Amino acid sequence: MAQLTLVQAINDALKVEMRRDKSVMVLGEDVGVDGGVFRATEGLLQEFGAGRIVDTPLAESGIVGAAIGLALNGMKPVAEIQFDGFMPPAFDHVVSHIGRVRWRSRGRFNVPMVIRAPYGGGIHAPEHHSESPEAYYAHTPGLKVVMPSGPYDAKGLLISAIRDPDPVIYLEPKKNYRAFREEVPENDYALPFGKANLLKEGSDITVISWGYMARLSLQAAEMLGEQGIGVEVIDLRTLVPLDINAILASVQKTGRCLIAQEAPQTCAFGSELMTLIQEKAFDSLRAPLGRISGFDITIPLYRLEEAYMPDAGRVIRKIKEILQFS
Repeated sequence: MAQLTLVQAINDALKVEMRRDKSVMVLGEDVGVDGGVFRATEGLLQEFGAGRIVDTPLAESGIVGAAIGLALNGMKPVAEIQFDGFMPPAFDHVVSHIGRVRWRSRGRFNVPMVIRAPYGGGIHAPEHHSESPEAYYAHTPGLKVVMPSGPYDAKGLLISAIRDPDPVIYLEPKKNYRAFREEVPENDYALPFGKANLLKEGSDITVISWGYMARLSLQAAEMLGEQGIGVEVIDLRTLVPLDINAILASVQKTGRCLIAQEAPQTCAFGSELMTLIQEKAFDSLRAPLGRISGFDITIPLYRLEEAYMPDAGRVIRKIKEILQFS
């Protein structure tokens, strides 16, 4: 076992798959010589060469378009978009093409490709660097959406994403890139999609989250545990496919539920979760469903960013509000 940060686990997963399968390649801005803006691809050019680690122009549409062509012709490209907010220039490819190829060709073709992008706020980045856009992709048929919260999951889920026969949007919480370390196996392992992770057991309320907010929710749960409140924390890991069975089992046990997400509230993925729980576990609920979100504004810069980002205090206050309902 190695003690790795999340960004080191991403790097390790790429090395594992590129050594195992010569059809795996990486392309994106600065992924070669510079090793990526966050150093997630550091050292790959030296080991695998310029034929498999491709520095591209600053053109997201070109990066994703090239990856589609490569995937259709036998390669397994991993396209890096430097920040999730740079994805819109490639959005036509994502929505109009990669999610539709299997359907459009009646199963004759598929696009085994991964689009990696760091997402979320908390690092005082400029505009277009701090969004949490997972709802766009979860809403698009044909895409799988993966959002790890820690190093162990990051490696195992990325290996699964690269091996998947369909396109995967892989969003990495950059606030967690170097926030902590975990034991990560040095060998090859793959975590299944559609299987949530129970971060903490509890009997009073369920908190459902993903990515950065999953670890923040765990922090809040541990603080409340010192006050005798049992908070169960579920890390979804993948939004598509979704582990609805784990969600329902927990909510049916606790009778109360909070959704914690970083994205703006309106039409966010958490709204879909609340609807599913209301439809499938209404008889088990002992209080109205709650949610913690970002605000319905463009994420502010620098001095106001921390005011925008949900924190453990907001999660704790909302949990206590739900628990007071009778």
